[in-house]
Amino acid sequence: QVQFVESGGGLVQAGGSLRLSCAASGFTFNAAAMGWFRQAPGKEREFVAAISWGSNTIFYTDSVKGRFTISRDNDRNTAYLQMNSLRPEDTAVYYCACAVRPLGAKELRSGQVDHWGQGTQVTVSS
Repeated sequence: QVQFVESGGGLVQAGGSLRLSCAASGFTFNAAAMGWFRQAPGKEREFVAAISWGSNTIFYTDSVKGRFTISRDNDRNTAYLQMNSLRPEDTAVYYCACAVRPLGAKELRSGQVDHWGQGTQVTVSS
């Protein structure tokens, strides 16, 4: 079955960095767009970033542009989210997600998700 193993979350001071990883199995990784969403306490889950299967199409939500970088390694079946210049408002549970062909990064950005990870907590202290 589809499984995501997320790692890299934790507690960091404002201005610091974290790198999230999402190791996937149970589906054809290089035929799926991968993405990250987050949910802060008391708020709805929101889109953060998405990357197409070939890494040629990438989307970010405006609040993370210039600070976060999404990438993937199709040989390792793993997606990453490098988060720099973290702010307290980035505090949330971060979820890995995928959208399998014919869906792509555009559909993933709109919330059309085939599978979700279990989430990893990111806490940014001020």
